[in-house]
Amino acid sequence: MGDEPVMATNDDASECKRGAVQLGYWEDKYISFFVKQIVKKAPEINRGYFARVRGVETLVQKFLSKSGSCAQIINFGCGFDTLYWKLKDEGLQISNYIDVDFPTVTARKCYMIKRNKQLLDKIHGEDGEVRLSSTDMHAGNYHCIGADMRNLHQLETKLSQAEINFSKPTLFIAECVLVYIENDCVNRLLSWISSKFQSAMFINYEMCNMNDTFGDVMLGNLKARGCNLAGISCCKNLETQKLRYLNNGWLGSNAWDMVQVYHDLSETERHRIEKIEFLDEQELLVQLFQHYCISIGWLTPEFADVNCSGGF
Repeated sequence: MGDEPVMATNDDASECKRGAVQLGYWEDKYISFFVKQIVKKAPEINRGYFARVRGVETLVQKFLSKSGSCAQIINFGCGFDTLYWKLKDEGLQISNYIDVDFPTVTARKCYMIKRNKQLLDKIHGEDGEVRLSSTDMHAGNYHCIGADMRNLHQLETKLSQAEINFSKPTLFIAECVLVYIENDCVNRLLSWISSKFQSAMFINYEMCNMNDTFGDVMLGNLKARGCNLAGISCCKNLETQKLRYLNNGWLGSNAWDMVQVYHDLSETERHRIEKIEFLDEQELLVQLFQHYCISIGWLTPEFADVNCSGGF
């Protein structure tokens, strides 16, 4: 079965996001260009995606506030994520943005960008040139590249084609990506980043606290769909999430389960989204939040305080 079930998780996540956006959990003018189908999900799933999107984007903003316009962003396992266009709308200047995923996924993303004027207009550089292959796109400061993260030689070659600069502050984002990759490969990737980049931060969103009955059910559901959770041992708890960075040459790390992330979001925003749908089972939401987390790692001291101390 190979990587196909993992690639299919992109479609599921994108449909969930489109459904939550449609209900008003957050604004995303671009998700509808990538996802036509709207699937109705349970309220706790929608709140989970809301906390995930808000948590990650808040940390992205904090990184950019420290790095300024010379920042680079590399979005691993990007799927149909629309972060580049949202940052553009907010007027945030970055020097380079690179979406990375399996070539099969990036081929679809490039095709959708090419055929939607609203997406294409946002990525044009000063010269207006868009360079396209069947799986890759290069336009202005936006790049979408097909690469297997387990193959570091291929990844480095593709990043070079996307004009990566190893001396500029770089943010890596991975959402439910590393858990599908063998630990040895993840360790090599994190070690490669820490040795190649002068200044970097990594944001990782995925499972944690998986050693209980609720975790077993989650794992069973994913395995039933053919998803091989090769990196699940690092999702044991928050400590194993943090150690992964420290064991591979990173200066520091931190991690929070989604219960904490959700409660660190502004009270106004929480009250707003809690009115969208009635949630009968509060306990189920808490259980769900306890089994996902956001972890960060940093290579240089200036990113050490980019965490939830100031609130998500």
